[in-house]
Amino acid sequence: MKRRHLLAQGALLASSLAVPGLGLAQGSTTRIIVPFAAGGPIDVTARILAEAVKGSLGTVIVDNRAGAGGNIGVGAAARSAPDGLTLGIATTASHGINPWLFSSLPYDPVKDFTPVTQMLRVPNVLVINTETAQRLGINSLADLIRYGKSNPGKLNYGSGGNGSAGHLAGELFKNRTGIFAVHIPYSGGNPAQAALLAGQVDFNFDNLATAAGNIRAGRLKALAVTTAQRSSVMPDVPTVADTLPGFEIDTWWGLVVPSGVPADTVAKLNAAFTEALRSPEVKARFATLMAEPAPSTPEAFGAFMNSERAKYERMVKLSGAKVD
Repeated sequence: MKRRHLLAQGALLASSLAVPGLGLAQGSTTRIIVPFAAGGPIDVTARILAEAVKGSLGTVIVDNRAGAGGNIGVGAAARSAPDGLTLGIATTASHGINPWLFSSLPYDPVKDFTPVTQMLRVPNVLVINTETAQRLGINSLADLIRYGKSNPGKLNYGSGGNGSAGHLAGELFKNRTGIFAVHIPYSGGNPAQAALLAGQVDFNFDNLATAAGNIRAGRLKALAVTTAQRSSVMPDVPTVADTLPGFEIDTWWGLVVPSGVPADTVAKLNAAFTEALRSPEVKARFATLMAEPAPSTPEAFGAFMNSERAKYERMVKLSGAKVD
């Protein structure tokens, strides 16, 4: 009698684990592949979300796969099993810029992935060394443009490398204003900002999360944000579009899964992560990074990435940047 009772309990447990929708929350570990090293904004936000969804998805770990400008980690996500237990991070670079910048990639940004949700958008900001601004009499974006036109070739700007978002924003700025400024590429965003702080370059287009501390400390002067609207975290800083209508560039990233993940699994992942992105706790923690949560449907995120690819195709061609 006791043995039959135990068998019945075992059968009941097995049937409960087989109920559709329970698989993501019971007995399995979900992994988010972050294509950059630990400690950066993408890694930090992924860890915030991993903690926020553990109530609905169970254990979620962050797996850092840095290298090759994010291509190694994104390629690893593309090759993962389509079981819904591995997600990747799609970024402005990996799914907007790199398809046009690299002659070959270890992934196809369209065919290899199914969108889950956009995570956030971080405004980019045009910043100038404060001492340089004082020396050259530059207090606004209009002042920078006037100086550039009056002193062709005397301005320079730094970026995290050829084909980076900062480089492309600078080339678009030059194209829209008709000024000439020498581009100086560095091996990453941090060295580019260090050069700006040291006065080795005059201005940069940086993401607000990275630049905010030095702006608030008075070492950098924010001339304009590159989003269509002003940033809620620095509402006194005007937009580039106020002076150059239609100028809009920001930094974004979001969650994707390998192609082939069942639609109902994608829907469950979307529900878990968008609920987390809308929570007051996540909004507050993202705000410390100057980031605005941007939860979306999978379809909306896919359409957004398509539009970003089209935008950056033009910008990469304009810059002439290429990586073989």
